[in-house]
Amino acid sequence: MAAVQAEEIIRRNRPGCKAKDFYNWPDEDIDQMESTLSVQQYIQQTIRRDPLNVDAILNIPPSQEAGVWKYEHMRQFCLDLNELTVLLQDECLPASCTKMMATDDWVFLCAAHKQPRECPAIDYTRHTLDGAASLLNSSKYFPSRVTVKESAVGKLGSICRRVYRIFAHAFFHHREVFDEHEMRTALCMRFTKFVTMYELMTNDNLLVPLAELTAILFSARGNHGNSDGMSDSDGATPSASVTDISPVATAAEEDDSTNGAADGENDVAVTTTAQQAVDDSNV
Repeated sequence: MAAVQAEEIIRRNRPGCKAKDFYNWPDEDIDQMESTLSVQQYIQQTIRRDPLNVDAILNIPPSQEAGVWKYEHMRQFCLDLNELTVLLQDECLPASCTKMMATDDWVFLCAAHKQPRECPAIDYTRHTLDGAASLLNSSKYFPSRVTVKESAVGKLGSICRRVYRIFAHAFFHHREVFDEHEMRTALCMRFTKFVTMYELMTNDNLLVPLAELTAILFSARGNHGNSDGMSDSDGATPSASVTDISPVATAAEEDDSTNGAADGENDVAVTTTAQQAVDDSNV
């Protein structure tokens, strides 16, 4: 009698399946994934396994190209930020948050208009994510999901600076929503470590205190395991020991400064104390 062939594992959520059965299949090694979307699938698989294990999520497999790894993580951050945006909509109203403020000292002007101008915080959030999606899906800069040119990787810095302001606004002005979301996802902690590891933002622009993020994650973990998600165990440099880099705009960024919302170079930060405008490409 012929041996019964092993049942093929179908990694797909079937129509009508219950929420508890979503993604109910064994993990797969990234080198065994046969898809142009394998890096995205691997990142999402690692997040589902434990969203609070920041080190494991950001730990790049040896076989992966660094440019694709950064690009796919940036796409995932924008996807994950949609949930935080939905949660903010109930209390981050245009009438109450008339400006995009990350602290009481900074107002950020929205670049999604012909001329950068003040925008309600929730509109700024939507415009920022729309602009990030536009750039990340641009066939001009990112024509492939398998390989990414270094010149295109340079575009990620401007996205990171603007996207980070969503975290900062939520932390300083909607703390309850921020804490609830962060305890489930550790998204801001993951983003903070990501931009620090790859020097996509300077420490001066990281407004949310790392100690506060550590405390939230420590509470979420129930005082067990690696409480801050920022250990050296994966060989990455923790944020506390990263040397700040000089924020110099690349030639490509300067050439595309007229693209505004897509590239984030017309974005302007205004200090409410000194009323000094600063070009975002140099922030």
